[in-house]
Amino acid sequence: MRTPWLTDPRRRPATNRSEAAFNRADLLILLGVLGLLGSLQFAALGNSKTGGRAAVCLNNLRRMAAAWQMYAQENHEELPGNLDGGDVMTLSNSNQTWVLGWFDFRGGNAFPTNAGGSADTNTFILTQASQLAPYLSRDARPFKCPADTSLSYGVHGSPRVRSISMNSYIGNRSGPYTAGYHQFRTLGEFNRLPPAQAFVFVDEREDSINDACLQVSMDGAEPPDSSRYMWIDYPSDYHNRGANLSFADGHVETWRWRDPRTLRPHNPAQLLPLGVSSPNNPDIVRLHAAASFKEH
Repeated sequence: MRTPWLTDPRRRPATNRSEAAFNRADLLILLGVLGLLGSLQFAALGNSKTGGRAAVCLNNLRRMAAAWQMYAQENHEELPGNLDGGDVMTLSNSNQTWVLGWFDFRGGNAFPTNAGGSADTNTFILTQASQLAPYLSRDARPFKCPADTSLSYGVHGSPRVRSISMNSYIGNRSGPYTAGYHQFRTLGEFNRLPPAQAFVFVDEREDSINDACLQVSMDGAEPPDSSRYMWIDYPSDYHNRGANLSFADGHVETWRWRDPRTLRPHNPAQLLPLGVSSPNNPDIVRLHAAASFKEH
């Protein structure tokens, strides 16, 4: 059964292999059109570097959202994996997660030579060793916001190849970051948190990103207790003090942050600490509402 919010009601589900192939071809054409539109947007905004980068980033996230949906539709509504930590440092896990690689301002974890070396600069793990690669025409560009100018060794090295992460409560993994909250594993589970309100991908700061899983602490969300709010991983502020996000229904948004604690000074060569208390932070409230819900 296909999820209603991803399926045109006038269109019947595929009944044979040739029809399924045609549906996939349609979606691949859509991704190509999105890529072209992004190029046109960039050209139209050429006189504004900031605006041009934001437009390309939003288009990249649209492409990622479409690829994420397409993967699920072709895999019985099962969502791509969302591994973290040491699990993203092993090339053999490429069939279990949407992307591999660990960033650390020391060149990242190294993969075998045939996989392109350091994860920070390695497009092989994006275009060949990712569950989403076939749905992105094996194009590495959608994985990175052009406003992220970070280098593999912080103040020197080559440009990094990825800047987006996935909501830690979405995708197949061992369990939720905060116990008692829902881990989404199929498209059909977006009910209490509707698809238009559940974020999937987000820009992550260059001094926060390591794996590709944006960990969100839900402490203090239910029941509300603002004294328990904290940051684990930080979304970016590349776009006029805000980040771009894509949602489970495929749309994208720019969220501008209100609290200065969300907008910490950037450090080009050192990762931010984890588990930073941030009581009464309205930006965390907003992220809580779009990340998951407490199971009762």
